[in-house]
Amino acid sequence: MTHDPALEAHEHAEHAEHAAHAHDPFINRVSITIAVLAVLAAAVGSLETIEAGGAITASSEAVLSQDKATDVWGEYQADSLKKHMYGIAADAGGPKAAKYADTAKEQVAKQAEVKKQAQEDEAERDTLLAASRAHERHHHWLTAAATLLEIGIAICTVAIITRRRAFWLGSIALGLVGLVIAALGFLL
Repeated sequence: MTHDPALEAHEHAEHAEHAAHAHDPFINRVSITIAVLAVLAAAVGSLETIEAGGAITASSEAVLSQDKATDVWGEYQADSLKKHMYGIAADAGGPKAAKYADTAKEQVAKQAEVKKQAQEDEAERDTLLAASRAHERHHHWLTAAATLLEIGIAICTVAIITRRRAFWLGSIALGLVGLVIAALGFLL
């Protein structure tokens, strides 16, 4: 079964509306609390999904950057082999020794450019991995926040059934803690 925060919020709001028809002030307050907590849970759940997607996307892009860096490092090694082969050929002498020496020098310049590109790709990989970790950290905090908000909704339902104010106040407290945790997820 898929988890659809918007659908759940709508269902909780409908239950709250039905309960509000009882014209009991306590039931009305608890019903409004359920509706508010449901909307907050849906919003936090949506943010949680966005952060999970961001973590996956950044991680995938980091893998691609690492692949590019690996390819470029392979090119760097091939250029290094060419440089050494041309250097050996130049050292051996002969009619093309000067040409081989020039080609070896060209390979040194080419290697510097290739090395710079590989290091840039690795730096991009590191940046993307850091972004992925940040998204994942936000996701974990938002998961905890959404869970507390949903538990608050359940406890509100218990408050309606038992008509006990303590359950209602407890659900409000859980909702507030859930909001604090959601905010901390983006601040830490």
